[in-house]
Amino acid sequence: MFTQENIEKVMSKIEILRDVLNLEAKSIEIAASKLKSAEVELMEEVFNKLILSGGDIVFCGVGKSGLIGAKLASTFTSLGLRSFLLHPTEALHGDLGRVRESDVIVFLSKSGTTEEILKILPFLKVKKENRIGLLGAVDSPIGKECAVVFDCSVEKEACINNQAPTTSSTVSLAMGDALAVLFEHIVNLSKEGFAENHPGGFLGKSLRMKVQDLMSHKKDCAVVDSKATLKDVILEMTQRPLGACAVIDNNKFVGLIVEGDIRRCLSTGDGNLQVSVTNILNAKPSTVSRATLAFDALGLMENRERPLNVVPVVEGSEFYGLIRLHDLLKAGLSRKS
Repeated sequence: MFTQENIEKVMSKIEILRDVLNLEAKSIEIAASKLKSAEVELMEEVFNKLILSGGDIVFCGVGKSGLIGAKLASTFTSLGLRSFLLHPTEALHGDLGRVRESDVIVFLSKSGTTEEILKILPFLKVKKENRIGLLGAVDSPIGKECAVVFDCSVEKEACINNQAPTTSSTVSLAMGDALAVLFEHIVNLSKEGFAENHPGGFLGKSLRMKVQDLMSHKKDCAVVDSKATLKDVILEMTQRPLGACAVIDNNKFVGLIVEGDIRRCLSTGDGNLQVSVTNILNAKPSTVSRATLAFDALGLMENRERPLNVVPVVEGSEFYGLIRLHDLLKAGLSRKS
């Protein structure tokens, strides 16, 4: 039973969550208000030089900052710019060999005095003009070694002891994401370009996967000629159960028979197994080509009063196979995504 005391306890815990979210949201707003046009212009120059040089963008941080750096490296990589996380301790033990002079390095540090980062600075091939800081202290030893510093300082951490990186790591993450979107604008990244690096994701599938990637080919489909009977069709569809049978004469596609056509024929009083396929086939079914995007084929099949379960793949008058709704959904495509 809920008592007034229990309700008050639940509400107080809800307020804890709200306070954390509000604090972090407010901190991001403050960081946004501190942005200066000069910093953004310098960052644009850095990105343009990086694009021309073919260098990588390297993120460097320790602890939670390192984890944020790993996420940002993954984001930039997905946008087509090679990126990786450089752990400063590992850098001193060989990983500096991964960094080239043409690269850009982004340091993440709340204090701006991270000892592990300071230790690698004398050995970095990357010049100051290609060093970026996402720092909680702009005027700091690390900040002074960077050409561009984005102020990621926060008034306090959301942690009750003001210790665990919470607000500060969120602001660094948001600032890094903002830089990633700036890069997208600079290179004018299209959906198709993004999809090239996401072939397994929904966007990649919707923009790259074609009917030919998912269709059942002609040799695996039920096929008869126009002299066949309903019995012939049923036998063919039993051997190749894809839900439809193509009717072909002299390599020319004549029409399609689906399971619903068979049921309707047998349900009539004069329905019998010897009826000619010409009496039951659909001579003008909806069709797609092999090059049709799978996503568009899905739309053709779903966006109607009665969805189509199977569609013939036809080019000109030649039949190439069948594409099923089941195959499209199994591949992870959805018009609702």
